[in-house]
Amino acid sequence: MIKTLSRRLFRSPYQSLAAILIVSISLFVICVFFLLGAGSEAVLRYFESRPQVSAFLKDEAKTQEIETLKTKIQENSKVKSVEFVSKEQALNIYKEQNKDKPLLMEMVTAKILPASLEVSTYDLSSLKQISEELKQEKIVEDVIFQEDVIVALTVWVGTIRKIGLMLAIFLVLVSILTIIVILGLKISQRKDEIEILKLLGASTSYICWPFYLEGIVYGLMAAFISWGAGFLLLLYATPFLVKFLAGIPLLPVPLSFVLFVLAGLMALGTLVGFFGSILAVSRFSRMFR
Repeated sequence: MIKTLSRRLFRSPYQSLAAILIVSISLFVICVFFLLGAGSEAVLRYFESRPQVSAFLKDEAKTQEIETLKTKIQENSKVKSVEFVSKEQALNIYKEQNKDKPLLMEMVTAKILPASLEVSTYDLSSLKQISEELKQEKIVEDVIFQEDVIVALTVWVGTIRKIGLMLAIFLVLVSILTIIVILGLKISQRKDEIEILKLLGASTSYICWPFYLEGIVYGLMAAFISWGAGFLLLLYATPFLVKFLAGIPLLPVPLSFVLFVLAGLMALGTLVGFFGSILAVSRFSRMFR
């Protein structure tokens, strides 16, 4: 059966190459959208894990007043965590963020930086409410929160998922139709060969399985090609992404994730190839009876 399969692949290489190429393009686009979605989700989780509301305290705020405010905020059921950042800690953070810019660190001391309370909430919709409550406190000088960034990322991730899902369904259908057409042509070209096999007593499964395996091979080869192309593109774009995502630990991509994507593409390619070959064979079911 394997010999039969390899002979069929090389007997009509252009048809086989066309099927593999079209399925590869489809899986490559799906792979790119999956990587975009996974990357956007990781960036969103990163921002969600960071303090979302920063309440900068007045210099005259006393320790007892700060502790009272911190306790008050923690009692709110919508608040996940509250962390006090002193002037010295703020200076260390500032130095770490600007370690490559020595001019920005000149003349900057802990005295001119404000202490703050960094607040995280369970639900992003609670940010504005917590922010407004903090603004009413006497010892709070100013309040900033990252609502716009997180909301924009949430919308972005949702859009990528919707577009990616619709595009994936469309491309999978195109791939299946391609395999149906190409294997259908091959089956019709082997009409006489199939008749001879039937006269010799070959079973239906013996005749059909090489076509099923051919479809699976198309899918698997396309999966490897699209996976390689997808990660070569990611490797090429890594310098730009590292600069663009400065401070966000998204790259390099873990090996486990790379293998997970490969396994997913192989599974999808196998399903597309097998399902397409089944439909192609079913079109000519009368020939195999």
